[in-house]
Amino acid sequence: MSSVPLRVTLNDGHFIPVLGFGTTVPDKVPKDELIKATKIAIDAGFRHFDSAYLYGIEEEAGQAIRSKIADGTVKREDIFYTSKLWSTFHRPELVRSCLEASLKKAQLDYVDLYIIHFPMALQPGAELFPRDEDGNLLVDPVNLCDTWEAMEKCKDAGLAKSIGVSNFNRRQLEMILNKPGLKYKPVCNQVECHIYLNQSKMLEYCKSKDIALVAYCTLGSSRDPIWVDQSSPVLLEDPVLCTMAKKYKQTPALVALRYLLQRGIVTLAKSFKEKRIKEMMQVFEFQLTSEDMKVLDGLNRNLRYNSGNYFNGHPNHPFTDEY
Repeated sequence: MSSVPLRVTLNDGHFIPVLGFGTTVPDKVPKDELIKATKIAIDAGFRHFDSAYLYGIEEEAGQAIRSKIADGTVKREDIFYTSKLWSTFHRPELVRSCLEASLKKAQLDYVDLYIIHFPMALQPGAELFPRDEDGNLLVDPVNLCDTWEAMEKCKDAGLAKSIGVSNFNRRQLEMILNKPGLKYKPVCNQVECHIYLNQSKMLEYCKSKDIALVAYCTLGSSRDPIWVDQSSPVLLEDPVLCTMAKKYKQTPALVALRYLLQRGIVTLAKSFKEKRIKEMMQVFEFQLTSEDMKVLDGLNRNLRYNSGNYFNGHPNHPFTDEY
C-alpha cells in the first residue's frame, strides 16, 4: 500500500528511519513522562529518536532506550539516536566535549547522528544563552568550517556514525560544502517543515546535493509561549487539512505527516499520549493522491512557529535569508 520506504540511505552509506520520535519536553510536562513516552514509542515501532544537549533530557531518553534494550525489545543497532552540538561549544576544541557530555548522560557509546543545532556560535560557559548586563547575546566569532572539521573528527573517532546540520540556510550549507579539504558532507539539514512552511526550495536544493531534509515542528509545534507566537494559526485545525483527514478516514496529524513523507522528507513527530504515539505508525498504511498533495502544497504560507527569537541580534541568524 505504501510507496514510502521505512528508511533511506544517507550520503555516507548509513540508514535513517524516515519517521522519528522527538524528545523535547515542554516545561509543563514532567521529564518522567518522556521515559514513558519513549518506551511506548519503541513498543509501537519507532526506531529513530531525536534529542539534543539543549533539551536537557538525554538522561531520560537514554534510560528509556537502554531499558528496552535490556528487556530484549530492541538491540542498540536497531535504534537510530540523534544528538546536537549546542552553540556554546562551537569552538573546535569544545565540540567533542559536548558530544561526550551527551553520550555520558544517555549512557550510550555512540550517536547515530550528530548535528550542529544552530549555525550561530555563542560564547562558551555555563549559560545556554549567554548575555551581557544589557541583555545582548554574547556572540562567539567562530568559523562554521572550523566547527565542521571538529565534527568530522568526532565521526573519525567513532563517537558519531554520521554528522549533519540543523537550521542552516542555503548560504550556510554552501560554506560547508565548498570548504577546502572537506572530508564529509553533511548527511542532513534538520529544519522546521510542515504544511504552512513546506520548504520546497530547501528540499530541492538538498536533494540536488544528496543531503536529507529532516523536518521538525511537523504538526505545528507544542505552542510553547517562550518561542511561539500565540496568535499564529493552529496547524491541526486547518479546515483544508481537516476535510482531507475525513476523506481518508485519518487524523489531521497523520495526513500532515504523510504529506511530508511522500515528499521524501525524514519526519519527526512527538506526543506524550499512548494512543497518539501508536496511531503515528499508521502513517505507512495509506497514501495521498497527487492531486491532494498539490492541494496541501497550496497551504504553504512561509509561516515559522520557531522564529529563533532567542538568537535575535546574531549576525549568522539563519532565518534572515529566504532559504
